[in-house]
Amino acid sequence: MTKQIAKVVFRPGSDALAYLPEGPCQYGEDKLSWVAIQHGGESREGSINILDLASGHNEQHVLPGRPGFAFPTEDRSIFLVGVERKVGFYNIESGQWIDAPGEVRGEEDGTIINDGVIYRDGVIFGTKDVEFTDPKAALYLWLPGMTDPVKLRGGQTCSNGKLILTREGKEFLVDIDTPTKLVVEYPLNGDEQRLGEPRTVLDLREVASYPDGMVITPDGRSVIIAMYNPENVEEGEARQYSLRDGRLEAAWKTPGSPRVTCPLLMEIDGEMELFLTTAVEHMREEEKAQHLNAGCLFRAGFPAQ
Repeated sequence: MTKQIAKVVFRPGSDALAYLPEGPCQYGEDKLSWVAIQHGGESREGSINILDLASGHNEQHVLPGRPGFAFPTEDRSIFLVGVERKVGFYNIESGQWIDAPGEVRGEEDGTIINDGVIYRDGVIFGTKDVEFTDPKAALYLWLPGMTDPVKLRGGQTCSNGKLILTREGKEFLVDIDTPTKLVVEYPLNGDEQRLGEPRTVLDLREVASYPDGMVITPDGRSVIIAMYNPENVEEGEARQYSLRDGRLEAAWKTPGSPRVTCPLLMEIDGEMELFLTTAVEHMREEEKAQHLNAGCLFRAGFPAQ
């Protein structure tokens, strides 16, 4: 197994932006976008942020609620977003939905939209119990024009990292429900808008930290998972696992920041780079003073050296 120390590439200028960064996405050649899910433990708003990697300048766009994801589109002003229980296309310049968004209905109080993955012209996404305790969340499919997203499966608590894989002409959803510490694969029938029964791909129950966001490696053979550690430890990490045999292949460490939330692989000047968001979420004041890089965005080479 190879290891690498990631370096801080962006330090949020406020406690609000450092609280819960997630969902980094490539935004053109030299920029990336990311979401601040909420601007503090009691906050009910978050933002889409656009970071210029060359200058270090971060552009913030406050949203009408807490976002779970925000995917850039061909129009750089428009993102496919999930905010609270609404999903659709949102213009960050006008601060308005493009059309009436779809809305998750029928869930118990205390759930909001969380992580997602682009699928066809829309998105497959999950919700989360904000208390991280009850399996009252679910997986959904939303396509443009839908009033209500289609519920694919219930019984989730905190729905996180997602991928779409294709094998022998068939599609599969790879999914993480964080408290289970399992990475599972569902057969996906997009035409019939349903999931088959899950198969465990990775069992991470022996790992102290929790699997959060996830990306697939360029060769399609492995996944990189952000590992969120709620304990007071010195560093966090992202781990690369083989999808074929579950072997741990690589790790990237984030010194001074134990709560790693999401990974992004992005090509810059012909070289692949790994970016990792981290969070301050639920840290006591004395822990914040100890973990000086908590909430920062990290950058490392890929593959790990």
